[in-house]
Amino acid sequence: MTWLYRYSEWDGTQEIPPLDPDEILSAITDDLMNFGDLQHALRNLLQRGMRGPMGQRLQGLRDLLQRLRQNRRQMLDRYNLSSLFEDLEKRVQEVLDLEQETLRRRLEEAERQLQGQPGSLQPFHEALGHSGQQAQEGDDARNMAQMLKNIVQRKQDYLQNLPQDLGGRIKGLQDYEFMDPEAAAKFQELMEMLRQAMLDAFFKDLYNQLAGLTPEQLQRLKEMVRDLNRLLSEKMAGGQPDYQSFLDKYGDLLGPNPPQSLEELIQRMQQQMAAMQSLLDSLPPEMRRQLQDLLMDKVGDPELMRELQELAINLDILAPLRDLENQYPFRGDETLDLLQAMRLMEHMQGLDELERQLERVQYGGSLDDVDEERLRELLGEEAYQAFRQLKEMLEILEKAGYIRRRGQEWELTPKAIRRIGQKALGEIYAQIKKSSYGKHATRERGPGTERTEDTKRYEFGDPFHLHLGQTVFNAVLREGPQVPVRLGKDDFEVYSTEHLSTTATVMMLDLSWSMALRGSFQAAKRVALALYNLIKTQFPKDVLYILGFSAYARELKPEELPYVRWDESVLGTNMHHALILAQQLLSRHRAGTRQIIMISDGEPTAHLEHGRSYFSYPPSPITIRKTLQEVKRCTQKGIVINTFMLDRNYYLKEFVNQIAKMNKGRVFYTTPDKLGQYILVDYVAQKRKRVMG
Repeated sequence: MTWLYRYSEWDGTQEIPPLDPDEILSAITDDLMNFGDLQHALRNLLQRGMRGPMGQRLQGLRDLLQRLRQNRRQMLDRYNLSSLFEDLEKRVQEVLDLEQETLRRRLEEAERQLQGQPGSLQPFHEALGHSGQQAQEGDDARNMAQMLKNIVQRKQDYLQNLPQDLGGRIKGLQDYEFMDPEAAAKFQELMEMLRQAMLDAFFKDLYNQLAGLTPEQLQRLKEMVRDLNRLLSEKMAGGQPDYQSFLDKYGDLLGPNPPQSLEELIQRMQQQMAAMQSLLDSLPPEMRRQLQDLLMDKVGDPELMRELQELAINLDILAPLRDLENQYPFRGDETLDLLQAMRLMEHMQGLDELERQLERVQYGGSLDDVDEERLRELLGEEAYQAFRQLKEMLEILEKAGYIRRRGQEWELTPKAIRRIGQKALGEIYAQIKKSSYGKHATRERGPGTERTEDTKRYEFGDPFHLHLGQTVFNAVLREGPQVPVRLGKDDFEVYSTEHLSTTATVMMLDLSWSMALRGSFQAAKRVALALYNLIKTQFPKDVLYILGFSAYARELKPEELPYVRWDESVLGTNMHHALILAQQLLSRHRAGTRQIIMISDGEPTAHLEHGRSYFSYPPSPITIRKTLQEVKRCTQKGIVINTFMLDRNYYLKEFVNQIAKMNKGRVFYTTPDKLGQYILVDYVAQKRKRVMG
């Protein structure tokens, strides 16, 4: 059968395997081993992301923030905010040009009539609001033409004497009666835009609900703002405002998704006001003043304007804008009108708020505090999906039983600790397999309790674990192929067995700051977890204790291992105290092998005296003497000390050689990356001793 494979460019529709909880756990293990802080490890994972099941890189918070800041830079590089004044001036100039052209034509018509030239007076009748019949019954054509000439000249004089500034010209045109219908319509559009911008500064989408305000709608709007001011005053006085009644009465004015609480409404209005204030703050001072003047008197009703001013004061008391106000240094060329500038400010404010939310997550906040819909709206679908994957990482770890909530924080479960130990063990064994290391394993065959896959000729006293196939094969070799097969006493083949000694082990782990400084601490923690996992799974009758020591020594429970940190606030490497505690722990076990595995990178610099730690560097003779006294006691009790040293300085080698000479234990000089191989191979080698009979 011929298989046909078709390859195509990635288009986002292909199915991606789900994230593997073991891969996620592995992604946080290094940080956990380094810093002993699960919250820190999870935050780092969320910040940097990880590799997905198909090798693709999953974005982290750092990538989302970079995308957000790039979006902001693009907006700043694209738009020219000052152009909104150019747009307003262009609109006003267009209105003036239309009106002045109409006035010029009307003046020419009037002049022709006055000079006795033929022409129609119908445009003048329309301009004055008269019908043709009224014109015929009124003054004669000459008087009518003169009157219209005077009107046109007065209008021209009025327009020529308008103030030069934009605000003054718009205010002057508000009191002007246009002769050109198109100019009047365009000016009305401009006024509607300014009115919408003013109302949007408080209530987004409100103007769309009240487009072309009727007197009744204007009255209802005033009542809504007045009632809202009452609610805010009641809230400031410590009362319990009845927002639900307000919502029932005015909810239709607050957009398709009205706020469901007074706090949410305040937050929305605060954001809208902040957008307007940021727009003003981002303009040059003169433009800022002009725009403020333009907007303040465009609501069209003095009473409503007073209520809105009171609303602004109340909101500033309840929710100050200082944290939301920003100046944006736009430096692009693309032009904007006023409403587009308002929308742009909302976009920029949204980016700022989203940035604050993502940064809070970086420093310990919850992913649930990020507005996902805002993220999708501002950064796009790809960024939204990346954020969803970040949330899923924690959910996957929780569903897999690797982490669980404890109050406001996460903690590792015993299952996760075992899994980390298994992975550490697997990594160490993988390194062993790749290397030629293994010379410490010395095997002696003989009677024991664990059957292997090797076989041997049966001897008296051996456990009778018969290998039937090999036994029959031996008989056939001896007598040749015949039926029946006759077995002799020398034909019996049995499985070899191994003698497994029970072992009680204390691992002494140096927690001094030098271990972290030299990069040894993480490797030592991994080895401790791997050895714990090895003993629990392969040698369940053995016992492992773990001691951490710096200025003082203390016992560490296996479940504490991922969280253990080096002691950066105290000085000292107190092997003396650690050896005392190790002997106390091993005194619980009289039978089998008792040993101490000590991992360190320096000589002892502290000892215990009257319950207190005494530090000295260079090491004092008293510290050396007291430490060696405990080594001697261990030797007298039959406790073997195997030392794994991560440094090779002269004084350290001298001290360690004294330990080996007194105790007859072994010394290994290794590096952090080889530490696991040495300890685990040596442990297994000492466990399995085969004595040949």
